[in-house]
Amino acid sequence: MTTRLISPPGMLQQTPYHHVAVSTGTTHVHVAGQVGQRGDEPVAADDLAAQVAQALRNTAIGLAGAGASFSDVVRLTFYVTRWTPDKIETFMAGVQAVAEDIGLPAPMPPASLIGVEVLFDPDVLVEVEATAVLP
Repeated sequence: MTTRLISPPGMLQQTPYHHVAVSTGTTHVHVAGQVGQRGDEPVAADDLAAQVAQALRNTAIGLAGAGASFSDVVRLTFYVTRWTPDKIETFMAGVQAVAEDIGLPAPMPPASLIGVEVLFDPDVLVEVEATAVLP
């Protein structure tokens, strides 16, 4: 493994992600724009948990295509439309629904959740970006 995930003392410890990723390697993998849509099927409108789960599945497919996995990920960014804090349980239900299947570690790599007004399609509720480092 080329990445060590840590949450140093003095940083908030009760988070579903690590605060810091320390990586060595020469190949960087960037997976962008993964949404809760499977292939050409319509997006599951108004189902945040389902969209989060599918966006993470799509991210895993992108990583695998580059020879990487979630164990190589050093950063995740989630963009969620019309975000309010009361949506966190639904959001995390989507994460937990696929975490084991896709090899998403718990706690996750460093991650940010950014609320946005709208994404490229009004039915898309979440978009995921991942950065990984390979040896």
